[in-house]
Amino acid sequence: CGFLGLPRLEKVAHHAENIMGRFRDGDLKVTPEYVTLIFESLDRIKLILAELEETGAEPAGDDSALIEKLDAVYEGRGMPSPNGHDQPQTETLESGTAASEPDEHGFIPVPAPKKYLEPGPEASPAPKETLPEAAVTETPAKESALAAQSLRVNVDVLENLMTMVSELVLTRNQLLQIVRAQKDSEFSAPLQRLNHVVSDLQEGVMKTRMQPIGNAWTKLPRIIRDLSLELGKKIDLEMKGQDTELDRQVLDMIKEPLTHMVRNSADHGIEMPAERTVAGKPETGRILLNAYHEGGHIIIEIKDDGKGLNTDRIKEKILQNNLATAAELEIMSTQQIHQFIFKAGFSTAQAVTSVSGRGVGMDVVRTNIEKIGGSVELKSVEGQGSTFLIKIPLTLAIVSALIIESGQQRFAIPQLAVRELVIIGEKSDTQIEKVNDTPFFRLRDKLLPLVSLNDLLKINGGEPEKPTQSQYIVVTQIGTYLFGIIVDRVFDTEEIVVKPVTRLLKNIDIFSGNTILGDGSVIMIIDPAGIAKTTGKIETAEARSDTSSEQKNSGARNEKTSLLLFRAGNTSPKAVPLSLVSRLEEISWENVESSGEQHVIQYRGRLMPLIPFGPEIAMQGKHHIPILVFSDQEKTMGLVIDEIIDITEEVVNIQMGRQSNGLIGSAIIEEHATDVIDVGYYLSKSDKNWFKQHSDEPFATEQRDPHRKVLLVDDSPFFRNMLAPLLRMEGYTVTALDSPVDALRLCTDGKDFDVIVSDIEMPEMDGFTFARKVRNSGSQWKNIPMVALTSHDTPTDVAQGKEAGFDEYVAKFDRDTLLSTLSHTLISRGGAPL
Repeated sequence: CGFLGLPRLEKVAHHAENIMGRFRDGDLKVTPEYVTLIFESLDRIKLILAELEETGAEPAGDDSALIEKLDAVYEGRGMPSPNGHDQPQTETLESGTAASEPDEHGFIPVPAPKKYLEPGPEASPAPKETLPEAAVTETPAKESALAAQSLRVNVDVLENLMTMVSELVLTRNQLLQIVRAQKDSEFSAPLQRLNHVVSDLQEGVMKTRMQPIGNAWTKLPRIIRDLSLELGKKIDLEMKGQDTELDRQVLDMIKEPLTHMVRNSADHGIEMPAERTVAGKPETGRILLNAYHEGGHIIIEIKDDGKGLNTDRIKEKILQNNLATAAELEIMSTQQIHQFIFKAGFSTAQAVTSVSGRGVGMDVVRTNIEKIGGSVELKSVEGQGSTFLIKIPLTLAIVSALIIESGQQRFAIPQLAVRELVIIGEKSDTQIEKVNDTPFFRLRDKLLPLVSLNDLLKINGGEPEKPTQSQYIVVTQIGTYLFGIIVDRVFDTEEIVVKPVTRLLKNIDIFSGNTILGDGSVIMIIDPAGIAKTTGKIETAEARSDTSSEQKNSGARNEKTSLLLFRAGNTSPKAVPLSLVSRLEEISWENVESSGEQHVIQYRGRLMPLIPFGPEIAMQGKHHIPILVFSDQEKTMGLVIDEIIDITEEVVNIQMGRQSNGLIGSAIIEEHATDVIDVGYYLSKSDKNWFKQHSDEPFATEQRDPHRKVLLVDDSPFFRNMLAPLLRMEGYTVTALDSPVDALRLCTDGKDFDVIVSDIEMPEMDGFTFARKVRNSGSQWKNIPMVALTSHDTPTDVAQGKEAGFDEYVAKFDRDTLLSTLSHTLISRGGAPL
């Protein structure tokens, strides 16, 4: 009110608040007379607000007498007396004279002290108010026109109304099911109208349950302000998306977790002002709280620009609590280590303070959010801050679900967990394949693990699935983990009313509830997270590690790489990074043709060259020839091998150098000496111009940040997938980006690298322009060594690259020269030699 120039409101509210503060602190007894005085203050505030709403200005008036009484009570100048004779307190307060006896509650009425009256030439008489005080108490304040537009309804009434609407939805579904079975029914038109009315009614009732998420944030500014004063920090809380609405039931369940996470950001995340200054940051830390809709969910982002998670400290706590061994920690990514903060009882705090250690740990936060079908994701960079992404459903009452059938039984899968549907027919290009009896499916550029619902539920009596004409895969996502569920049939999506699971089935993870369909059938609701947990694909909040393939395959020499193992020629196994392999195919010699001196096959309407892994690989006369298909845009190549062994994830440490062309070197994989092949060698054999075309498909992987960091910029996803594993096997940490524009953003963000490797021919910005911008950036990047990769290495091109700022110029598929150039560059610039 003071900021808005409303002095009367400011003064009355402030002095009344003083008394409420003492009530709250418990050092002033609440009596009927004191409560009456508070009500009198509220009436005065309402009177002023009514006039303010009508005229836009405060009414004239003097509130000195009311403020006198408020200050007298606040200063406690009326203490209880042993005897308890009655004396009206109101009269004493108004007259300003002291009472000789206490009132009926044992309090001595308080006289009006002179220092609270307006100064005057006489002995301080109580000034007259422009508006008599009697008029305030006798005349009711006019109700605000804005307040009259709302109506308070008991929550139980809304809950009962929601239950009845849910039953109405079920009945509507049953009637629609009956009409669908009858052609040209006279009930069709009325039922369609009923359908629309019920849908509108359902939407209206849902709106009564919806509340802005800002209602859960109202206390946070005050909490952050108090914390900043208590901790001696400077913190700015920015809130966005307060008007985003969600179900009241969901809102109530996220209030406490949300408050705890914001307190954590202020207590553990934001540094002291002196620390931030030393780190080159502004003294005032920033916490961003943002809410928005995305795909039927509410996304809540809690982001701070503090110090991030201390990975070394987390490791110490992990070892102290025997949650993992030192050897296990060595092969974990930073992202996986950070997930331990969600373990029960896990804390990195040195001591319990009044801010932290209140019994609500991050494990409770995650558990409470998962109870309502939500998830929590964590991203943290040491020295730069942390980001928590909370994903929660809009409502828990009525949800959209996909109805599927497996083993002649129907089930419902929540639509929010379904990414897409894949139908596999007999003539489909890609089929379900098995490696060591584990089914998988090649979905575009990713390997999708599969789970058969029939086998999982044993609804075929435990018998293996019989091949059918078509198979359906429900592609499901849980957090960052993607997998497929094999089912027999897929029906339509329906809005279902979620009923809780009976106590007998409560401990079965794969079911999250049940519902009644339109035909009256009771079916179970499948919980995709429970399926992943049961099949061992992912872990729960009690024991969880990140399963994102991008995060597992990022990092340096201790990071795991997904590998395809095969045999070709001799008996020793061979390995190739799985991300490079587009498909696994089997062909017949009858379909192989010749083009010049090369074997080819018609593959998807184009001629695909076939390159034998070695001269000892025989194709002639064979009906089942396994090949590995490598694709980049319109270019394809088939590498002919003898046998596919397995798919695995291993830490690849090259222990022996290249023994022959086509090999990067040898490593121990699954306890066997394994040759890691150089894909680029075979690609250049199939087409010497393989790397001259580029793709505009966006691709970027975020890597962790230890030593010997390489920034790789190339718009070709295939080339990035080929070169990045090679560099990681040599001990580098690789950040791979598809655009120089994205790379320059990392420069702005202060990211640091030891060397930059960049392509020249890129659509958004060519390599020459990128190099000039780096050299003119004025940041630490201007001194970073830059290596150009190109298929054009004429003297003119090299000279232009040197002029733009590149230190070295390397042919794109010359692996040995690239590795030696990087090693030489780091040594010459004072870096660690390889």
